[in-house]
Amino acid sequence: MARRAARAMNAEEPRVTRDRHPAAASRSRRPRSVTAVSGVSVPRDADDVTLAIGERDVKLTNLRKPFWPELGLIKGDLLQYYADVAPVLLPHVGDRAMVMKRYPNGAGGEFFFMKRAPKTRPAWIETCAIEHGSGSVIEFPMVQDLASLLWVVNLGCIDLNQWYARCDDVDRPDYLHFDLDPVVGAGFDTIREAALILHATLDALGMPNYPKTTGSRGIHVYVPIVRGPTQKQVWSFAKTLSLDLARRHPRLITAVYKKALRPSGHVLVDYNQNAWGRTLASVYSVRPTPRACVSTPLTWDEVTRGVAIEDFRLDNVPARIANVGDLWSPLLDPRRRVDLTKISA
Repeated sequence: MARRAARAMNAEEPRVTRDRHPAAASRSRRPRSVTAVSGVSVPRDADDVTLAIGERDVKLTNLRKPFWPELGLIKGDLLQYYADVAPVLLPHVGDRAMVMKRYPNGAGGEFFFMKRAPKTRPAWIETCAIEHGSGSVIEFPMVQDLASLLWVVNLGCIDLNQWYARCDDVDRPDYLHFDLDPVVGAGFDTIREAALILHATLDALGMPNYPKTTGSRGIHVYVPIVRGPTQKQVWSFAKTLSLDLARRHPRLITAVYKKALRPSGHVLVDYNQNAWGRTLASVYSVRPTPRACVSTPLTWDEVTRGVAIEDFRLDNVPARIANVGDLWSPLLDPRRRVDLTKISA
């Protein structure tokens, strides 16, 4: 199976300027559970503020708009979360085109996708120009530092959806991944069981692999790879391995792409998420779920012992990071990348 697959394939202390709205009603403060790691503090008693981060001014707007009304969380809380986790998040999303999924009215409201960086963006927002099949060239924004991170989130981007490949070569990704998603009737324990099977399979192939919750319903497993194979070759590798997993574990795993044909109670290994132009929510992304869950790195011991999606939320993930660090830091180490062209059974 492996041979077939191989063949196929500057955060400174900010200055805050408050742009108060005279008619804005004051709201009670919610105690914070963690200190802002980046040193940035987003006020909860103003609607609009301008933060000076280094030499860049970032205007944040509608800070008191409810984003999770049932939880008492406002837009400012979302921005504060991203400021808190920026030191570990930014290395994972830098130099990559960002597809903006905007929720202007919070997690329960309607959303829309936006690819092109707005023309009214600050001059310091870097962009990545990518030519699509139609011949059109789209300039995506990139999240390169704390200022650009807060600018993107301020647009209503609850989660971050970055390109798989870096901007200097958008056709050659530096990781592949497996999106484990429950079919109707499957619970999270079933997802964990499938993830552990995938983990054992990848280990046997000599492929380092790292899990995270999706923050929604499933688990993502990422494999850092040496850049070289094209996106289509990476997709082909993931497809071959996923189909083999489904063949060997027919009572648990499916790789059927058509939703209506997937057997209930199974786990879908969605290899198609490796296709060109697809994105997944990044590590440390908040998700628009009722509990404001976060896509959070796990250890394989945690997957084995048992966790739940709701264990990792906007209100507690910064404290977890302070305790365990960035569990996904190995994905940033060039010495830990696997060469797909050399994989053998």
